[in-house]
Amino acid sequence: GSRGELLLSLCYNPSANSIIVNIIKARNLKAMDIGGTSDPYVKVWLMYKDKRVEKKKTVTMKRNLNPIFNESFAFDIPTEKLRETTIIITVMDKDKLSRNDVIGKIYLSWKSGPGEVKHWKDMIARPRQPVAQWHQLKA
Repeated sequence: GSRGELLLSLCYNPSANSIIVNIIKARNLKAMDIGGTSDPYVKVWLMYKDKRVEKKKTVTMKRNLNPIFNESFAFDIPTEKLRETTIIITVMDKDKLSRNDVIGKIYLSWKSGPGEVKHWKDMIARPRQPVAQWHQLKA
């Protein structure tokens, strides 16, 4: 079944060696809780080669399958490292009693799925402009 979708924008600034990731909103998130809802938040990992470099996360939206986050995170990424960089975005369901559940993930890089690669290339082709795109969440 569908895990839902996430709208996010990427803004690459070559002179500042930075990427700004704006987690805008999600829609039709999969309900993970018994009550038929989820308490979603979003984790953003910056990976270089296969190492975790930095982690950020949004606030949690209580009982909301179509949350609006509008949170931006800046990551320092030297231009020469871009090719080996992956940004992993995970939509999580916050759970008080047990481990937080993964609702779905997006891998943004040169070498992930076609939609993700398109977004990455659009970001590089349009420096200093936020480029927004919807992504299907994957397992």
